[in-house]
Amino acid sequence: MKTDNMDLKPNRLLSLDFMRGLIMVLLALESTGLYGRLTAQVEETFLHGFMLQFEHHEWHGLHFWDLIQPGFMFIAGTALAYSLSKQYQNGLSWGQSLTKALKRSGWLFFWGVLDYAVRKNGLSFELWDVLTQLSFTLLVAFLIYRWSVLSQLLVSIGFLLLTEVLYRYMYISGFDQPFTDQQNFGNYMDLILMNKINSGGWVAINCLPTAAHTIWGMIAGKILLSSRLDLGKVKTLVIAGLCCLLLGYALDMAGVTPMIKKIATSSFVLVSGGWCLLMLAFLYWWIDVLDHKKYLSFFLIIGMNSIFIYLFFEIVGSRWFNGYVFAITGGLLDLVSVPEHIVELISCLCIFAFEWGICYFLYKKRIFFRA
Repeated sequence: MKTDNMDLKPNRLLSLDFMRGLIMVLLALESTGLYGRLTAQVEETFLHGFMLQFEHHEWHGLHFWDLIQPGFMFIAGTALAYSLSKQYQNGLSWGQSLTKALKRSGWLFFWGVLDYAVRKNGLSFELWDVLTQLSFTLLVAFLIYRWSVLSQLLVSIGFLLLTEVLYRYMYISGFDQPFTDQQNFGNYMDLILMNKINSGGWVAINCLPTAAHTIWGMIAGKILLSSRLDLGKVKTLVIAGLCCLLLGYALDMAGVTPMIKKIATSSFVLVSGGWCLLMLAFLYWWIDVLDHKKYLSFFLIIGMNSIFIYLFFEIVGSRWFNGYVFAITGGLLDLVSVPEHIVELISCLCIFAFEWGICYFLYKKRIFFRA
């Protein structure tokens, strides 16, 4: 991990920065426990169904929250396209870029493992963090960056087909149910890699199918960097997004491949990738084409240090800081007899305000952490 005193140039793709910032704001708020507490407080009201959208679907199905990780990996691919384009314009060779890519993937893998490494009962080796997944998908995207778009699409489809084959045709006793929790090939591979199975159903080899997210994000970035007319770029992204949605939902509704986020089935990857493409298309059109650039700073500030703030609320926040803030705000608000459910919400917002404030300080000092 390194810090850069980076100049914020006016020709940045603000739609990408905003999308990254929006995702990080949503993740930061989730890390405070806000969504869970709101869900519990509206359990007997019509809002309960809405708040359930901020939780992962239990298994077969799709909630809004299931799109956050794909979005994170998708925009990483888009940012990679812009980064590599700048590197090659500045005269860096492929070998020099490869060295940077390997270092970045190494750091992402390290931080992803560290996120889950420290437990109350000792150290643990786990590969379920989004950063460990991203360390693989970004490296794959880098290695095929100079290939034709058709070749890149074929690679992404190849990863989806490989996943289908592994889950459907690797007959291993006890793990021969392709789409059943705790009994699928992904669970078996976790036993091989980590000697454990995730009780929630997550699997480490999600990095294979979700490589498509990062590859598609990279292709989207190359489209936005091209000399096409702006509306032509938007049209291309929209058509691609709609095709992904149509194919993904068709696979699910026809009973061919169920849409399951926790093992990243091909139908899920297609649907979530389609929504990511449509979101980027809309934001590019609204922000960069129509020039609606006011009121973005709140999101841009936290998005510019996405890796730092992710590690902060995942490691520091969850293990120490959140409880510390809850103790302070709870004690102070109890003095004036504030209801407990209000205290919880205020505490969550105080945690988020502090985290945003750290990002604001770094932003003002032009300090940006890069993997």
